[in-house]
Amino acid sequence: MTTDSRPLNEPAPQPHGLLEDASALFFGSVFVATGLAILRASGLVTGGMAGLALLVSHLVPLTPGVLLALLNIPFLVLAWRAIGPLFAVRTVLASLVIAALSLVWQQSMRIGIDNPLVAAIAGGALLGQGVLTLVRHGAGLGGFGVLTVWLNQRYGWLVGRSQLAVDVVVLGLSAAYLAPAQLGWSSLSALVMGIVVYLWHRPGRYTGYSQLRW
Repeated sequence: MTTDSRPLNEPAPQPHGLLEDASALFFGSVFVATGLAILRASGLVTGGMAGLALLVSHLVPLTPGVLLALLNIPFLVLAWRAIGPLFAVRTVLASLVIAALSLVWQQSMRIGIDNPLVAAIAGGALLGQGVLTLVRHGAGLGGFGVLTVWLNQRYGWLVGRSQLAVDVVVLGLSAAYLAPAQLGWSSLSALVMGIVVYLWHRPGRYTGYSQLRW
């Protein structure tokens, strides 16, 4: 006799295959790199580490994707300890793919979006979908996301509130470099990204998991 506390209509967890995880890591990185390129071309930023990378890209001659990988370096040890080695390794791989794609996009794509509303929604939605894809397959953007998880584990701080505080700080820093209209559209992009992630990344909504665990 077996016991199963799941409701009868709840699907059983399904393992991801290696090809599924690898594909998700690549396509999630494509979403993130494209979202960064759209926002960068429109002079906008967003929340979190992606927003900080976009902000710094306006000040130095590096793509947001490359900056995202560089800014993630200090958080890798924290990711290894707070979440696990496999998550840290996959996050490094995702960061490297995003950095490489951002260089390819810079050389091969010319993005011109005249309407900042479209840029904010499209860029934020692509970033949110990229983050969602990576997280569901055991990776992430690293950076402040790792910090919020560590703060939750160490001090019990709510991840959502911590991430909101980070977004406010990043957008506040951006106020020194962006015009008020740009800051407003950037805030919208952060809102859209958050909606995509938090609306679909909730307990019970997705039962897939990665088979490889360290």
